[in-house]
Amino acid sequence: MDDETAEIELLEQNLNKTRQISKRITSILDSFDTRIAKLEKSILPLYTAAQILNRRSHNIDQALFKIDEMATTQEDLAAEEALILRGPQSNNVQGYREALARLNASIAFKSADRDLAETARLVETGAKKLTQLYTTIVAEGSSGVTPTTPGTALVSTSFPSSLLSNLSPLVSFLRNLPLPATHPSHPAAPAIMATLKDAQKGYADMRGNWSVKCLEGQGKRLVTRADTVDAITTGTEFGQWVETLLAVTEDEYKLLKELSPLTSPVLIASAYGILLNPILKLFGTVLGQMLTLIKKSLQKYNFLALSAYDALLQQQPAWEEVLARRGSEYLDDKNELRDGLQSLRQVCLRSFPEFLVDLKLGANNRDSDTSVKVVELTIDTVKYIERIPQVQAAVSSALLALGDGNWKMGEGVQVGKSSKGGDVDETVILEHFLYDAVTNAINSINIISRTRRPAFGSIFLLNNISYLRYHLLVSPTHTSLPALLSTPAIDALNSNWRTAKAGYFDTNFTPLMQAITDEHGGKEKSGPLGGSSSKAQAKEKFTRFYDLLEEVVERHRMARVLEEDVEGRRAVREEIVMLVVPSLKRFMQKQKEKEFSRNPQKYIKQSPDDVEAQLRSLYN
Repeated sequence: MDDETAEIELLEQNLNKTRQISKRITSILDSFDTRIAKLEKSILPLYTAAQILNRRSHNIDQALFKIDEMATTQEDLAAEEALILRGPQSNNVQGYREALARLNASIAFKSADRDLAETARLVETGAKKLTQLYTTIVAEGSSGVTPTTPGTALVSTSFPSSLLSNLSPLVSFLRNLPLPATHPSHPAAPAIMATLKDAQKGYADMRGNWSVKCLEGQGKRLVTRADTVDAITTGTEFGQWVETLLAVTEDEYKLLKELSPLTSPVLIASAYGILLNPILKLFGTVLGQMLTLIKKSLQKYNFLALSAYDALLQQQPAWEEVLARRGSEYLDDKNELRDGLQSLRQVCLRSFPEFLVDLKLGANNRDSDTSVKVVELTIDTVKYIERIPQVQAAVSSALLALGDGNWKMGEGVQVGKSSKGGDVDETVILEHFLYDAVTNAINSINIISRTRRPAFGSIFLLNNISYLRYHLLVSPTHTSLPALLSTPAIDALNSNWRTAKAGYFDTNFTPLMQAITDEHGGKEKSGPLGGSSSKAQAKEKFTRFYDLLEEVVERHRMARVLEEDVEGRRAVREEIVMLVVPSLKRFMQKQKEKEFSRNPQKYIKQSPDDVEAQLRSLYN
């Protein structure tokens, strides 16, 4: 028990000590709290004052920073302004574009900046300066000596590659400039849009005039050479020139899309219309000059009209495609090619009846009554018909437009009515026209032949009909020509050839044959003087035969027969020899048997072989 009591007392003592220590600690803490409160009251005004000073210091620093930034901006803006106003230099175009790009970026990120208007003004000025450079390069590439395609006479309007390498990057930059459609809030966008529109119009105008400069020399040359060059060749060259013109417009359209600063389809179409205007005007001028030339002498230039008409017909689809690329503002403009086709067609329609009239008037040509040459009427007919295969499509098209038989104006044919009835196609109507042309030529040749002396008239008729037949049927320039002639036309040529040949034999060799023909059918006259009379008649016949033979030879020296038709001349020669020589041999043999003369050589001036040789010489 004592031990436990002692432990309890010890614990109580320790507890008392702990209480005393706690009181002292509490007293110390209370003292600290009082002191801290006093310290806080002392420090708080200083802390508040320090915060105010720090805030003022920060504001001062911010103000100084802004002042420095504004000073730097003004310096940079002044430097950019000097660069922009000076314009792009040949050695620093890239730097100029970069400066303009920086100004654009500054507008995009500082939309509320006080210098926005000034920066926008510089951007607008820079855009104008670059646009001027663009226009300058385009002008340089659209001037100078007109280029040609190597190895051909065709012109080329291609843009020089040396300039294109400088222009392409510039075009790419211009296309990225701010526009109302892409940068609606950009202050300079409307002005830049107007500047680029003007530049694009200027481009189109310069390229159009450059194309005209490249094309007009060849176009004018076609008209000036028309008097000295074949009509169909001129018409074909005109078609080639139009084809070149269309190729130029195609190339220029591709180039326009490649080099236009504004890529909107509407603006491209509008600019293309501007580009085409001078080219279309040139086409109209050249075609107008050609039409004026044709109308001055339709007979001379009728195939120029037909050839040009044929060429334009072939180019019409490509032409329509070119015009369709223009803007809507050009929809009501005239179609130069369509109008040209209409004018050419009217000229072509006139040419057919006028040609037939010329054939009829050719019958009034009065030459010497001994002339047997191929007349101009015959030559013109052949030249006209043998050219038709070269422009067959144009001729058939024009004839269909004229109407079957309407080329017979003045012969009582009602315009617009077919004289042959029924529907006709291009092949049939061409056959009808060629038949009328052939028969008109034959009729006029027959009329002219009647104005000659009979013997010379027969040679004239033979020569002219043979010329027609030889060049249209026997040996035509174009192998397809006989296929264009109808059966009646071919029959007319062959029939008149046979008639002309028979007339030639009749007027030139029938008197010769009659001189050695036995008028009494081989029976001698009766009576005491019958033998003497028979011998006298034989002598007279020999004399007359050789006199007539001499006349025939002399006539054929003056009048050559079938000079161009070698085969025809050979055939006539053989027929004449077979007609005359065997009859002469029989007559000569018969009279020799009768001993018509003691000196037969006095009357038989030439042997049959000599006569044959002389007859053959007429056709050598």
